[in-house]
Amino acid sequence: MTDTLATRSGPPNNFSIDGFPEPPATLEAAREHAYSLPLAQIDVANPKLFHADVVGPYFERLRREDPVHYAESPTFGGYWSITRYNDIVAVETNHQQFSSDAALGGITISATSNTALPMFIAMDPPKHDVQRRAVQPIVMPTNLRNLEPLIRSRAAAILDDLPVGVEFDWVDKVSIELTAMTLATLMEFPQEQRRKLTRWSDVATAVPGGGIIDRPEQWVEEMTECFQTFQALWHERAAGPPGNDLISMLAHGAETRNMPAYEFQGNVVLLIVGGNDTTRNSITGSVLALNQNPDQYQKLRERPELVASMVSETIRWQTPLAHMRRTAVQDIEFGGKLIRKGDKVVMWYLSGNRDESVIERPNEYIIDRDRPRQHISFGYGIHRCVGNRLAELQLRIVWEEILKRFPVIDVVGKPERVYSTFVRGFRSLPVRIPRRH
Repeated sequence: MTDTLATRSGPPNNFSIDGFPEPPATLEAAREHAYSLPLAQIDVANPKLFHADVVGPYFERLRREDPVHYAESPTFGGYWSITRYNDIVAVETNHQQFSSDAALGGITISATSNTALPMFIAMDPPKHDVQRRAVQPIVMPTNLRNLEPLIRSRAAAILDDLPVGVEFDWVDKVSIELTAMTLATLMEFPQEQRRKLTRWSDVATAVPGGGIIDRPEQWVEEMTECFQTFQALWHERAAGPPGNDLISMLAHGAETRNMPAYEFQGNVVLLIVGGNDTTRNSITGSVLALNQNPDQYQKLRERPELVASMVSETIRWQTPLAHMRRTAVQDIEFGGKLIRKGDKVVMWYLSGNRDESVIERPNEYIIDRDRPRQHISFGYGIHRCVGNRLAELQLRIVWEEILKRFPVIDVVGKPERVYSTFVRGFRSLPVRIPRRH
């Protein structure tokens, strides 16, 4: 792999939140607004709608009245919204007509062919398949069984160290800490520097002015440090014997060891964001969802065997990645609409997970659903999240350990969410633990 870092003009989200209209202040006001707008004016790609957590009614109306919906965004340009569960599955499984290729714009609504980094999730078969296979062994069942005692001991230590009777930030103390430890282990990254992984994950998907970075140039500065760090690790691992870590797997893989620098950089971003955001935001989302649904929290305390089911319901409910994007590679009629070659096609996982025609009572948080794993938070088909079982494992372990220690975890303030149409996550969640068992 060459030592030359790929050059780029700025972050994938090279825009400011200032260019978007302010959202309604409440969910009730958002519902009134969503149903009063002409359909053509509904633009769900406004990060402020996600930051305020009021995007739901707009998706609800699109599912009911215009499930394949075209909108013109002043920032992202024209794009199609796919909002129903089965339509999303149809797009996900049709990579012949709907491409993930970074050269066409990749997997997010904000990226362009000039800014999208190539990574295996932003590739089509057969290249996608061979690069994904290179890292697949780290999340195979045998390796997860080997990891479980380590994750459990770390979760126990984190929880035992939490203060009782005082307010603290659950995101910082628990969600970030556990996921950063696990990701550092998977990469054989120094544990004492694990918060760098968290920071780089945040920066990689940040909107300038949204609280993570202030300007596009800051993205370049911080991600250059990330890429240089991992390029040094690549050379170190490539010079040694094959190891059981993600960087070594890429450096020694028959199909990946000669990849260009920019492809390695893209895969680093994918592994950092995938290893951080899905799990950490689901851990935080579980605490919030159980507090918002105290009957379900009581049910979990009375029946701790429901933890695994609760984990799947939380991942559906939270939907930690709100969308994935494809690009049409030819004209295609879909859902009664003509999608043109080159058009952006956005699959809104968050909306699909609220689809009343597929999921019973989708707007309710029910931890003992008959089919709790019926969701598309991890995607579908060949691009289904490679680390989905690891995410479920970490979330299950942390709740098994919580239930041993704390009768309740109380949310004592409003969560602060991120400004993003892609990552549906949290910057902070104030909580208090009244007592231990």
